[in-house]
Amino acid sequence: MKQMIPFNKPPFTGNEEKYILESMRSSKISGDGDFTRRCNHWFEEKLQCKKALLTTSCTHALEMVAILLDIQEGDEVIMPSYTFVSTANAFVLRGAKIVFVDIRPDTMNIDETKIEAAITDKTKAIVPVHYAGVSCDMDTIMALADKYNLFVVEDAAQGMMSTYKGKQLGTIGHFGTYSFHETKNYTSGGEGGLLIINDEKFIQRAEIIREKGTNRSLFFRGMVDKYSWVDIGSSYLMNDLSAAYLWGNLEKADVILQNRLRAWNNYYVGFKELEEKELIEMPTILNDCIHNAHMFYLKVKNLEERTAILKHLLENDILSVFHYVPLHSSEGGLKFGRFSGDDKFTTKESERLIRLPMYYGLGNEEVRCIINIIKEYYD
Repeated sequence: MKQMIPFNKPPFTGNEEKYILESMRSSKISGDGDFTRRCNHWFEEKLQCKKALLTTSCTHALEMVAILLDIQEGDEVIMPSYTFVSTANAFVLRGAKIVFVDIRPDTMNIDETKIEAAITDKTKAIVPVHYAGVSCDMDTIMALADKYNLFVVEDAAQGMMSTYKGKQLGTIGHFGTYSFHETKNYTSGGEGGLLIINDEKFIQRAEIIREKGTNRSLFFRGMVDKYSWVDIGSSYLMNDLSAAYLWGNLEKADVILQNRLRAWNNYYVGFKELEEKELIEMPTILNDCIHNAHMFYLKVKNLEERTAILKHLLENDILSVFHYVPLHSSEGGLKFGRFSGDDKFTTKESERLIRLPMYYGLGNEEVRCIINIIKEYYD
């Protein structure tokens, strides 16, 4: 029987088991243990940010931001509709109304030229989502934020090791959030996230919110003689076993990146002929962006063709998937949000997109097989 090519395999570089065992044998396997501290330090050095805090998920990192920004009932938050539900949910939980803006068809990112028209006196924040690890136009977005005194929260769930004009994604806005879900380039063994704080005035309160609303972090630094409940919060700390797995990935961060880039580039070269025949479109990487090969996708003619190609791939033991159903057309989106302007590209482009297998360890032969199967469909 022919072996299935999966859509994803969580990255495993070899030392993860050793580090997990080391953490298990330590006296600290809950949050903020030795491996958590190692990871946080690595991020602060690598990303050159004010503060990095590991969390249980990217979802929880976003929820922390909504609390830090004191999002209230009636506030508005601008974001693309083409994103995961957590991007919106974090702010809806605090009572915000989500204002969706159309995307650019070239990068699938929020259309920065449509944001200003969506700003009202109720707008509190802009949340750009760096789709597929390719940056939004952050210069334009930050300029709008400055003009209207708004906060910028970068949803960089897919963006670890990607840059915009030399700056790591997540470090440009006031906050950045990352995901270490098993489908991401780097994982903490299933679920996990990171909050990046780029404005120092939020650091102390972020530590309190992350520690269930207590000043426990201050206590352990000797800044208070006992810790107690001082603010709202929740249990947002990643356990140290998960951080140990993540540390095994981070030690080989560049190896993982280069392996994924090789597969991505092989796809790009292999599909060039189909793109030149105008049968498909491939991802666009803008000049100011360096991407992390998080995702390789194709855009085909329409929804019907996408369905047929996915079926053809599955019949040939290749698991590929489509991606987000736009939030504004969902039941929750209709209830908690509104679309600003026209949906010119969000729905249409989302229905054309196919995500191909992409993971650390995807071999050249497997990539060639996937390319050939898709070419076979068009032949």
